[in-house]
Amino acid sequence: MTNTDYVQWPTFDEIKEMFKQLFVMDRRADGVVTVRMHCNDGPLIWSMELHDAIGKMWRMLGTCREVEMIIFTGTGDVWVTDFEAESWLPETTDPASTRYDHMFVDGRRMLIAQIHDVEVPTLGVLSGSGGHTELALMCDFAIAADDITILDPHMLVGNVPGDGIHSCFLELMPTRQAVWYLMTGDTMTAEQALRFGLVSEIVPRERLMDRAHEIADLLMRQNRIVRRLATQVIRRPWKQRITDDLDMTFGTEMFGCFTDSHEHSFMPSMNEYLNLHPRYRGNTKPPEGLRLPDRPDRDA
Repeated sequence: MTNTDYVQWPTFDEIKEMFKQLFVMDRRADGVVTVRMHCNDGPLIWSMELHDAIGKMWRMLGTCREVEMIIFTGTGDVWVTDFEAESWLPETTDPASTRYDHMFVDGRRMLIAQIHDVEVPTLGVLSGSGGHTELALMCDFAIAADDITILDPHMLVGNVPGDGIHSCFLELMPTRQAVWYLMTGDTMTAEQALRFGLVSEIVPRERLMDRAHEIADLLMRQNRIVRRLATQVIRRPWKQRITDDLDMTFGTEMFGCFTDSHEHSFMPSMNEYLNLHPRYRGNTKPPEGLRLPDRPDRDA
C-alpha cells in the first residue's frame, strides 16, 4: 500500500456545475463534450468574468479523464459583439492591477491553456459573427456557419491586435491577407474565411452542430491513446507560436492600452462594424467616431 492517495481532479459534473454561468456543457457517452458560451442562456456578452474563466475551463476540462474531445461554440448567430460595461469598470478604478491580473495574466492564459494544457482534440464551431474568433479558430479543427461575418476590431478602437488574434491570423492565413485584416479591421465573410484557411468547412447554419458531431464520430473511431498523442503532434506549430509571440505581443497591447486610454466599458458594439460590411458601403453612414479603413472592394 502506498503512503499517499492520488489528488482528486474535479469530475466532469463538478466542472460543469462550476462553469455553468458562462458555459453550457454537455457530455456524450463516449466522452465528447460540447462547450457553449452564453450569457443567461442567450448570446454571449464579453465580460471580465468570462475573460477570467476561459483559461480555467480549458485547463480543467482539457485534462479531465472523463473527456475525450471538446467541441467549443457560441450561442445563436453571435460570437463576440457586445461588452458588459459594468463588468469592465475596474479598468478605470484600478487600471494597473486589472490590466495585469485580468488582462495580461488571464488573457494570455486563455490561449496558453487551450494550446498547451488540453490533452484531447478540439473542434471550434464558429457559430456567430463578431470578434475574438481565435477562441474557435485556434482549435485543432474549425468549421463555421455559412452566414457569419468576422473581424478583428482592435485597430478600429485604437488598440494593438496583440492578444492572440494576431497569432491566429498570421499562423493560418497568407501573410498579406493577415496583415490587411489585422491592420484595417476589415470584415470577412465565411467564404473568405474558408478561402484564407481559417476554417476547413463552412456549413449551413441548420446543419452546423450535426456536422460537428459527424467530425467527432470520425475521430472517436480511432484508438484513444493514438488520437490523443496525434493531437499533440499536430498542435506543435501553435505551441511554438504561442511560446515565441504571446508574452511580447500581449505586453505591447497593454502598453498601447495606456497610451490610448482603451477601456472595454466604453467599447461600442461590434454590430456597428459588422453592419458596415463592404457590400453595404455607400448605403450606410458610419456611426460617429468609428474608424473604418479606406480600401478597394475585396469581395471578389
